Amino acid sequence: MSKTKERIRDSQLRYQQGLGQNFIYDEDLLETIARLSGVSREDDVLEVGPGVGTLTRHLCHLAGRVRSVELDSRLIPLLRAFLQEEENFSLIEGDILKLDLAEATADFRRPFSVVANIPYYITTPLITRLLTAELPLRRLALMVQREVADKILAQPGDEGWGPLALRCQYRTEPRLALEVPARCFTPPPKVDSAFVVMPLRERPAVAVRCEADFFRVAQAGFALRRKTMTNGLIAAFHMEREEALRLMAEAGLDEKVRGEALSMEELARLSDAYTAFREEHA
Repeated sequence: MSKTKERIRDSQLRYQQGLGQNFIYDEDLLETIARLSGVSREDDVLEVGPGVGTLTRHLCHLAGRVRSVELDSRLIPLLRAFLQEEENFSLIEGDILKLDLAEATADFRRPFSVVANIPYYITTPLITRLLTAELPLRRLALMVQREVADKILAQPGDEGWGPLALRCQYRTEPRLALEVPARCFTPPPKVDSAFVVMPLRERPAVAVRCEADFFRVAQAGFALRRKTMTNGLIAAFHMEREEALRLMAEAGLDEKVRGEALSMEELARLSDAYTAFREEHA
């Protein structure tokens, strides 16, 4: 048994499955994960869900500074005690989905990185928030369910191609860094995990006239799977069929193509056509 695991046992801490508490104690694996995150002394790191601080300590040895956000108040004294010798560590107790991220990272060097062993139940909301908060990010390095990793990396036509893949690939260049079997965690979750590294793009993957329209149009296509993109436009924007067909033609798209089959570039052309249509009818 690792010393950290003994420390948890001695504290009589009970893991809270409702908070997604599945911890890694294998020091070699933790060192590998920290290294694969890509952080260096040039990076300040916002860590989400430090748990008992096992990965946090390795990040502290690599990064300029590490600021961790932990929701479970029971873990706060354990974290402070375990990491008291790490001078570049600081801790915020709170909910990452409610935290003012700009304020929490106001003193960070720009751009900064986010590393997280994300509680599975907040994966999509957290990724969406990080990518839409206009933060000066260098990269996201995230431990997620393997199924979620597959969705992040999915391509047009894949079963997993949808809003999460589009959001991530629009802003970042995600890659699978490491597969992590369930047996590596305590307690073991019911599914395997994956560590995904997502460097931020210098500019979005495609240029669009209106970013909000781009994601609205994409959502219209993903919302009615197995239906045509034409029908998705009609349902989402309450337009006449002739109007939807006109937009599809202007984007150079077959009226019978399904939304989940469209590439990011095709969705960009369609969203630009929709933006023009919306402005015409404003």
